[in-house]
Amino acid sequence: MRTNVGLWWLLAAFGFFIAAVYTVWSLIQHGGVEWVGTVALVFLGLMSSMIAFYIGRVVKAQRGELPEDSLTADIDDGDPEMGEFSPWSWWPIVLAGSAAIAAIGLAVGSWLVPVAFCIFAIAIVGWVYEYYRGYFAR
Repeated sequence: MRTNVGLWWLLAAFGFFIAAVYTVWSLIQHGGVEWVGTVALVFLGLMSSMIAFYIGRVVKAQRGELPEDSLTADIDDGDPEMGEFSPWSWWPIVLAGSAAIAAIGLAVGSWLVPVAFCIFAIAIVGWVYEYYRGYFAR
């Protein structure tokens, strides 16, 4: 986590520095500020600063070093409970397919968007209720 904080602050500094360089360059080359690139680079610095600040606060709030931050830690030192995953589940693939169909529908034909929404509704219900029926019922 500490490494991530440092990387995000580095990206923020890079964004602000490049925004300044870009602004000066556009002033020299074109005689005026090119606002789209300047604003985009400033927002890169601002958003990176926001993420770095948040991750830094999380690191400070955890009060101690996580096994992931220690160079001498083993895999077994981490938290064994990472959540419940379904390696046999096909529903996430169907959900991704419905999102792809919706994106294609926005680009090709709007009639595909309701079809994608129907596939999404079926897939989300199937994913939520996959543990209530069949071999993996609880």
